[in-house]
Amino acid sequence: QVQLQESGPGLVKPSQTLSLICTVSGGSITTNYYYWSWIRRPPGKGLEWMGAIDYSGSTYYSPSLKSRTSISRDTSKNRFTLQLSSVTPEDTAVYYCARDTVAVVDSFDQGSWGQGTQVTVSS
Repeated sequence: QVQLQESGPGLVKPSQTLSLICTVSGGSITTNYYYWSWIRRPPGKGLEWMGAIDYSGSTYYSPSLKSRTSISRDTSKNRFTLQLSSVTPEDTAVYYCARDTVAVVDSFDQGSWGQGTQVTVSS
């Protein structure tokens, strides 16, 4: 059974770049035909899909975040990463990684999820 684990700093200063890693076990990130996504949930709001990278390395981004988001992968370590630039306090959220057979994941009912990691943007 695939397992996903998010890791990264819990506190980021405004204007800096947020970087998170999702480490995958029990399955390869190159296995056909899975998509590996980043999703976040700001306090008091719903889930927001940010973007994904698929089994071939192709990337997909939410239009609203595309200019600030980059998703990449390290197949040798079986993990993928999120970078969100120029963060503001509005980027404070619990960040999740997930796997599914579709690119857009915006429900806990879809696919497999990590436990999530809290990131706070504050000076």
